[in-house]
Amino acid sequence: MDTELTEQKPSAAAYRNLFVATLGFTLTFWAWDLIAPLAVDYKERLGLSSFQQSLLVAVPVLVGSVGRIPAGALTDRYGAKLMFPLVSALTIVPVLLLIPARNSYVLMLLVAFLLGLGGTTFAIGVPLVNSWFPPSRRGFALGVFGMGMGGVALSGYFTPRIAGHGENLPFVVVAVALALYAALAAVLITDAPGRTVPTASLGSRLGQAGRLRVTWELSALYAIGFGGVVAFGVYLPTYLKTWYELSPTDAGTKAAGFALVTVVFRPLGGRLSDRFHPAVVTGVALAAVAVFAVVQAFDPVLGPVGTIALLGMAAGLGAAGGSVFALVSRATPQSQVGSVTGIVGAVGGLGGFLPPLLMGAIYSAKDSYSIGFMLLSDLALAGCVYALVRMRARSSAL
Repeated sequence: MDTELTEQKPSAAAYRNLFVATLGFTLTFWAWDLIAPLAVDYKERLGLSSFQQSLLVAVPVLVGSVGRIPAGALTDRYGAKLMFPLVSALTIVPVLLLIPARNSYVLMLLVAFLLGLGGTTFAIGVPLVNSWFPPSRRGFALGVFGMGMGGVALSGYFTPRIAGHGENLPFVVVAVALALYAALAAVLITDAPGRTVPTASLGSRLGQAGRLRVTWELSALYAIGFGGVVAFGVYLPTYLKTWYELSPTDAGTKAAGFALVTVVFRPLGGRLSDRFHPAVVTGVALAAVAVFAVVQAFDPVLGPVGTIALLGMAAGLGAAGGSVFALVSRATPQSQVGSVTGIVGAVGGLGGFLPPLLMGAIYSAKDSYSIGFMLLSDLALAGCVYALVRMRARSSAL
C-alpha cells in the first residue's frame, strides 16, 4: 500500500487532511500564544518584574516545544485521527483557566504550563501529512502545513484587539473555535491506509529515534531555521524600538511583516525541495541568511537597506524551515517520522530562546547588535556547509 501511495498523485483525502491539519495547527498555535500579546497587561495587573513577565511568556513555549517529543511518538502509535482532536479539545481547558487565574501569578504560571499543550500539534500534523503525500509532493505539503505557525502572528494581532471588547473575550472565542475544530477533526481527519503502527513502547521508540544520528543533524539545522524565526519573533520588536527608535506600533507592524514573510516562504522552501534536493534548498536558504545577517551587522539605515536585509533573513529562515522537514521525510524511516519530528520540533522551538538572551546581553555589554548578527551569519554559514556536504550525501544514500 505504501508503494502504491508513493506512485499515485495525492488524493482528495490527502488534501482534505492537509487542510484540516493546517487549520488545527493554526488554531492551537493561536491558543499557545495567548499570553504573550497580553503580557504588558499582566505585568501591570500583577506588578511583575521584567524577568517574571518573560518567564510567564516563555513557559508555554518551552513546555510546548518539549511536549512535541512525546506527542510525535504517541502519534506514531495511535495516529493523528485520535491525537489531533484530543489535543485540540484538551487545550480548551487551560485557555478557559486563564480567566479565573488572571489575578494570581502562581496560578498563571501553572496555567501557562498547561497551555504548552497547544504547541505540540506540530509533531502530530507532520507524520499525518507525510503519510498521505508521495515523496514528489511531500515537501510542498509539509510547507503548507507549516504555515500554521502563522497562528502566533494571528494571536499577536487579534488577541489584544478582541480583548479591547472584553478582557475575557479572547479566551472564550479561542475556546469555542477549538471546540468546533475538535469536532470537525474527529470526523474529517483520517490516518493514511497502510500506516505502519509500531509495537514497541513509547520509551523504546523515543530511544531509537534519539540514537539516530540524523535526528540530531536535522535538529541542529531546524534550530537554525525555525529557531531563528522564533528568536526574531520574540526579539525583533525590541531591536527595532531600541536601535531604530521606532514607536511600539511601527515596530510591531514591521515585526508582523517579518513573520508574514517567513510563513509565505515556508511552503516555497518545501515546494523547491520537491524539485531539487532538500539539502541543497536548505543550504542555499541558510547562505542567504548568512549574507543578509552580515549586511545588517553594519547597521544600515532601515529604509531601504535594513528592511531588505531583515526581510531577506526572514525569507531564508522560512524557506529553511520548510526544506528541513522535507529532509526529515527523506532521511527518516517512515515508522519513526513522528518520533523524529517530535525531537526535531522540540529542538527547533528551544533553539529560539538563546538568541534573544544573547542579543540582549551583547547590547548591554557593547551597546551594539553587530556582534549578534555576525554570530548569526557564522551559524547560518555552518549550517549551509553541513547541509550541502553532509546531509546531501546522507539522504541521497537512503
